[in-house]
Amino acid sequence: MLNAFTTAATEAVEQKNPLIPEIYDIIWSIVPFAIILFLFWKIVLPAMRKTLDARAELIEGGIKKAENAQAEADAALEEYKKQLAEARAEAARIREQARLDGTAIINELKEQATVEAARVTASAKAQIEAERQGAIISLRAEVGSLAIDLASGVIGESLSDDTKASAVVDRFLAELEASEKAKAGK
Repeated sequence: MLNAFTTAATEAVEQKNPLIPEIYDIIWSIVPFAIILFLFWKIVLPAMRKTLDARAELIEGGIKKAENAQAEADAALEEYKKQLAEARAEAARIREQARLDGTAIINELKEQATVEAARVTASAKAQIEAERQGAIISLRAEVGSLAIDLASGVIGESLSDDTKASAVVDRFLAELEASEKAKAGK
C-alpha cells in the first residue's frame, strides 16, 4: 500500500505543473501585494503626482517667463529700431539744416564781400577823383603860371595883377577844354 501511495503521489506530482504555485501561496502573495498597492495608491502616487504637477507648473512658468521675455525683447528691439530710425531721420535733418545754414552763410559772406568790394571801389574812386581834382588844380596853377610867363613874353608887358592874370588863365583853360571836347566829340 505504501507502494501504491508512493506511486499515486508520484503520479500526482508528475501531473502537477511546477510553474503554477499552490493556492495558499497565491493567497499569501495577494495580501502583501494588496497592502503595497494600497500604500502606493494612497501615499506614493499622490506624492509623485504632486511632484510631477510642481515640475509641470515650474516648466510652464518657465515657458511663460521665456515667452514674456521674448515678447519684451521683441518690443525692445522694435523700440530700438524705431529710435534708430528717428535718430537717422534727425541726423539727416541736421545734415540738411547744416547744409542750408552753410549755403546761407556762404551767400551772406558773398553779399558782405560784394558790399565791401563796392565800398572799397567807391572809396578808391573817390580817392582817385580827389587826386585827379588835386592834380587838375596843381596843373592849372602850373599851367597858369606858365601861361602868364608865356603871355608876358608874347605881349611884352608884365601881368603881375592877380585878378587879371587869373582871368586870362581861366579863359585860356576854358578854351583849351572846349577844344579838347570838340576833338573828342568828332
